[in-house]
Amino acid sequence: MARKLALTAPLLLLLAVPAPPAAAADNTQQVLQQLDNSAKKFRSASADFVFKNIQTVPVPDIDQMNGTVYYERQGNELRVAAHIAQRNGQPYEAVYTYNGGVFQLYQKNVNQVTTYHNAGNVSGYVMLGFGASGKELSDKFEVSYLGQETIDGVKTDKLELIPKEQKTRNLFPKITIWIDPTRDVNLKQLFDEGQGMSRVATYSNIRLNQSISASEFKFKTNKKTRFVNQ
Repeated sequence: MARKLALTAPLLLLLAVPAPPAAAADNTQQVLQQLDNSAKKFRSASADFVFKNIQTVPVPDIDQMNGTVYYERQGNELRVAAHIAQRNGQPYEAVYTYNGGVFQLYQKNVNQVTTYHNAGNVSGYVMLGFGASGKELSDKFEVSYLGQETIDGVKTDKLELIPKEQKTRNLFPKITIWIDPTRDVNLKQLFDEGQGMSRVATYSNIRLNQSISASEFKFKTNKKTRFVNQ
């Protein structure tokens, strides 16, 4: 399946009895308020992840990556690193980093670092992972409450996010997250790209507010490493 390697399925279950609009709005505000409160206590998180690029047309295909992700917040600053250990069941080493508004991808198999200077296109969905406040979400997305679901024994609130910025909406017209608002962590994310394309990320073994080595947000290069700017 030809696509850019990038950081995110079953059909969404329909609620048998949809909540009245007023109740849904109240629930949305309640969850956003919980996130505001939890974000004040959030410093860092790490988790194991499974990320699937899913194609349903014209030929069904799944590209799966497994690894570990790290989030760290200091005030309004966010840095993220995702270390990929396997791709489609085979060993594969790559590292994504997002720091200071700069998005980079290191691929060991080709010994190349790609820097994406137009990182504003991805910042809208990078920030919604872990530690985002309710205000941050509502500033960047139209937020709708879709009910509660239990994932791996954890009760989550399911939110639909429609990006307000056109650049982000061009990438992902609709995003669904399953979030534990008491810890401000996601257990699942669904990025709907339309035209039979989607990306699904699931998170487990979540470790909250533990010390993370600065080395996790870096990657090792050498004299032969190729640097590419996009």
